[in-house]
Amino acid sequence: MEELVIRDADVVDGSGGPSYRADVVVDKGRIVSIVQEAAAAGCQRPKARRELDAEGLALSPGFIDMHAHSDLALLRDPDHSAKAAQGVTLEVLGQDGLSYAPVDDRTLAEVRRAITGWNGDGDDVDFGWRSVGEYLDRLDVGFEGRGIAVNAAYLVPQGTVRALAVGWEDREATPRELERMRRLVAEGMEQGAVGMSSGLTYTPGMYAKDAELTELCRVVASYGGYYCPHHRSYGAGALRAYEEMVALTREARCPLHLAHATMNFGVNKGRAPELLSLLDDALAAGADISLDTYPYTPGSTTLAALLPSWASEGGPEEVLKRLTDEETAGRIRHDLEVVGADGCHGVPVEWDTIEISGVTDPGLNDHVGRTVQESADRRGEAPWVTARRLLLDDRLGSTILQHVGHEENVWAIMRHPVHTGGSDGILQGAKPHPRAYGTFPHYLGRYVRELGVLSLEECVAHLTARPAARLRLPDRGLVREGYRADLVLFDPATVAAGSTFDSPRVLPTGIPYVLVDGRFVIEDGRRTDVLAGRAVRRTP
Repeated sequence: MEELVIRDADVVDGSGGPSYRADVVVDKGRIVSIVQEAAAAGCQRPKARRELDAEGLALSPGFIDMHAHSDLALLRDPDHSAKAAQGVTLEVLGQDGLSYAPVDDRTLAEVRRAITGWNGDGDDVDFGWRSVGEYLDRLDVGFEGRGIAVNAAYLVPQGTVRALAVGWEDREATPRELERMRRLVAEGMEQGAVGMSSGLTYTPGMYAKDAELTELCRVVASYGGYYCPHHRSYGAGALRAYEEMVALTREARCPLHLAHATMNFGVNKGRAPELLSLLDDALAAGADISLDTYPYTPGSTTLAALLPSWASEGGPEEVLKRLTDEETAGRIRHDLEVVGADGCHGVPVEWDTIEISGVTDPGLNDHVGRTVQESADRRGEAPWVTARRLLLDDRLGSTILQHVGHEENVWAIMRHPVHTGGSDGILQGAKPHPRAYGTFPHYLGRYVRELGVLSLEECVAHLTARPAARLRLPDRGLVREGYRADLVLFDPATVAAGSTFDSPRVLPTGIPYVLVDGRFVIEDGRRTDVLAGRAVRRTP
């Protein structure tokens, strides 16, 4: 007798087609049979050791978070309800060109410093790996040898590769260094990575010219992977940046997945149709393109990310030295407030849109939840003075929310046929972006049920089958016989994000059951102690 039958579920199978009523039977981590109501009429219904009454609930494939920052969280937090409670059963890590493999001792220390704001300092993590394969093996082992909360795939981070082969300097790679980067990317792909990411507004990845990126993309394409760039601008130069990525990957013949594809800042209000027209033209010409977004208007990053690239050259210690020097700090301020720093996407910074969401030094908690402008006003000083002091005192570890998005752009982009869901969820800080805890139920509750921007079936396809196709996973993303039993049961009438900007760590409602590999990680709305997640390696 099989392990589980989910009885009378409204199956939203991920294909985008109409839902249907069925009994779904699960055994040994896979879906072994689906008996639709019409086919079962007059027939004996399937039995199993356990039966779950799913009356009134939708059953869908597990949601795939195409842009996650859980690289350390999965290892340090066995609960990981931030994602598991949303129905996420697979996260894609190694984003924005910076993560923890491949590294040597020097690079690991530098990367840990550079992305403390994303993932914490990692003092509670045993960094016993150095290669991509060793990191994926570590995910398989997971917490105390028991696995991880949800599955995880990995992108080779181009910025980390450049730090390892070239360093943090703003210069072209030598032929020997480029060959080493090609080899590092190839090794990462061979060891199971699904593609390569870049953070082209973050050092040192931003120092790579298009020719260098094209060569690395050729390697990725040869292994059947995809390129996932955080491109060079989401502000004043956004459309040029998108065009650059489309042209670059077409030359390399590499599939392209645009990370958190937004059109932000005042200069881009209402301009999403221009982006979508660009993508439609490329798709019609044969390009292989997909994208992900989160269903919110503010973005999230580190305060240090706003600095001009010249001020970030050399790594975190050099940045701190420049901020300490009065003359150099004055130049940084001029670029931020007058010119529009490339780190701030070419738009002069508006301090009243920059909200401090987290700090690494508890003594600075008074800033959290306030914009830089508000903190400066309380102190009777210019906002640059407040921002500079915070950067120095928190040693570049502060995270921010950037309130620069436009709802009409969010709607337009999420409707596009190549769209997928990604939280870009930073789990650090006292007041993280609510997308970390709420992205997927927010799609289902607000944009499906309340606003009707997408139908339920179409939205589920965006969150399941489409990302699985981009990842080339042959047995995930659909409710089909033989597929992995990574499944979500939710109530379409009540599903909603609990997280808000004021209370961002509240879990969602209306998602009572989540299965990973056929095992309940969420049961009756509560987290179990099951750790069924593993590393998901590239499928040849």
